[in-house]
Amino acid sequence: MSDNTLVALPWAPLAVQPSDVRGLPESERDALIISATQVDGQWVILSRYRDNVWQLEGFTSNVPASHTRLDFRTAPPAFWEVMKAMLYRYLRRGRHGAVRPKCLALVQIFSDARPFLRHLEAFKLDYLSAVTPLVCSTYVDACKAYRQPSRSKGKPLSQSGLHSRFKAVEAIHELSHYTDDPMPQHPWPETSAKAMAGLTGSSAQSGKTPLIPDDVFCILFERAYQQVERGRHLLDLREALETLAMQRKGRSARSLNKAKNSHLSTLGWEDGLNALNKALINLRTACYIVLASTSGCRIHELAYVQSGAHHRTQDDHGTAYHWMRSRSEKTGVGIHDWMIPQAAVRALRVMERWCAPYQAMIAAEILQRRHANPYDPQIVEAHKHRYALFLGVDPKEGNQVRTLSNTTWSVCFKAFAKDCGLSWNLSSHQFRRKFANYAAHSRFGDLRYLKEHFAHCSLDMSLGYAIDDSWGQHLDLDLYADIQGELEDIKLGVVDNWLGDEPLAGGYGRALKQWQREPQNLLIFKDHASMLKSIAESTAIRSNGHAWCTADNDGCVGNTLERTRCGNCNHAVIGHGHAAIYQRLYDDLKGLLNCPDIGEGGRQRVERDLNRCRDVLVQLGMDPETLIA
Repeated sequence: MSDNTLVALPWAPLAVQPSDVRGLPESERDALIISATQVDGQWVILSRYRDNVWQLEGFTSNVPASHTRLDFRTAPPAFWEVMKAMLYRYLRRGRHGAVRPKCLALVQIFSDARPFLRHLEAFKLDYLSAVTPLVCSTYVDACKAYRQPSRSKGKPLSQSGLHSRFKAVEAIHELSHYTDDPMPQHPWPETSAKAMAGLTGSSAQSGKTPLIPDDVFCILFERAYQQVERGRHLLDLREALETLAMQRKGRSARSLNKAKNSHLSTLGWEDGLNALNKALINLRTACYIVLASTSGCRIHELAYVQSGAHHRTQDDHGTAYHWMRSRSEKTGVGIHDWMIPQAAVRALRVMERWCAPYQAMIAAEILQRRHANPYDPQIVEAHKHRYALFLGVDPKEGNQVRTLSNTTWSVCFKAFAKDCGLSWNLSSHQFRRKFANYAAHSRFGDLRYLKEHFAHCSLDMSLGYAIDDSWGQHLDLDLYADIQGELEDIKLGVVDNWLGDEPLAGGYGRALKQWQREPQNLLIFKDHASMLKSIAESTAIRSNGHAWCTADNDGCVGNTLERTRCGNCNHAVIGHGHAAIYQRLYDDLKGLLNCPDIGEGGRQRVERDLNRCRDVLVQLGMDPETLIA
């Protein structure tokens, strides 16, 4: 940080600061303001151009302090000045055809540029003006040959990792032309960083977030919610120990820990203090998993959740809806409201109690800093975390209490999955995709898990009836776009199965197979993928559990009361996945046929449904001889 110079009106000089530093006298250049913050109405300069470490502003609360600084001393000394000049230009104006970057982009580009600068240093090149496409070509080869440290088991850089490094070289080429040391030629003429990384054409990797398998997710969520349910007991134990510590203030740590273990035993906790502390950390992770899984929030959006984030509304029919309010930096909208189920409300309540001691520690830090220096910029930083829920102690920053970082969460998720006996590589963004996938399945009609909640959160919901004047006005539309993407993927998979080799039953299923047998029908599509997309987009597809219904609405009694009707319905498609249902119905109906007390009308109904089930099973390829009653 700079010398914390107090300034009355910093934004006027900031607004007129030059776009780049070419031609500026050294004293004027070094005095340029890089960042400033407001402490109790007084602006404080955090960094000036002359500083070797630039403290930046504008990060989400889950970014650790160590990632909010540009330390030019970590780059080869020969390039310190030119990197400052380039990043100042990038900060002020951005790149050609793009908006001004957020500070996280500066940190990222600096990080991605350092391997290239070290490569130039190894070639004894001290100036960007000496860089040629040949030198850049050797860098590409070096990156592709690079093997990551032992923690990554010696793996090569991913295509995404290569792309980030190569993009940084392109940025250096562009931005260096606003310095006194321009890089003369494009690093790889006639091609691009994306192509150099193999991210074009058929060799491109899919960047889509992995979808947590249902069996893995069910274990994770069940374990998480079990811990949320016992959260009150764990917090009662923690508070009992806090009371004990106050009563025995001044005792040695060893004596106090012994007393705590003894007290825990009298309260029925036999596993000791260390196990309780671990359980409390796991409780925090469990609450995150429940909230992320049932809201669809991104990790930084949950990082912004504060005490009092829950709100309840009610529609005209008395149906209650629960909401969670937070902020999102993704779209620039800011405040967002997410619909959550009762399970998530319970997790919020647990976390509000869990974080109370940590929030108190931040409050004490603010008072201490204000007493020592009323204009300490860290007062502003501490206020960002003052009422957050997902807090922890950061030993790298003097044991300050701050919102948990992505890195810390990554460790917590992997530990939680391991405790569940799972080998799945769990990460935060996977919960959002799982939520979108479940919400899409709910709209698709094929969901048995939190069905009502996900149905409300799906794309066709009309939330106006559940929104008051102050809540629900800022919905996460990006999340609905993710749900739509998952819905499209589901429909494509269903249609792909329809057009496979297995037989189909139901009126629409038989018609589809007949249509598929006519070669001229297939020739109107340029390829198989185009055919799948066309059918999926033009067909209303909904699962009712025993068939796929392609009717425009779900008013048919075949979806509910008279399920065997789907066998002859022109809107129904029945595949092998439904065969077990019809077999079970068939067997149950055979047992009913001989019941003496169902009457003639009942017997006729049973025979009708029995024949319908038999027809479906025969159409699906079952031997008719095995279906003789």
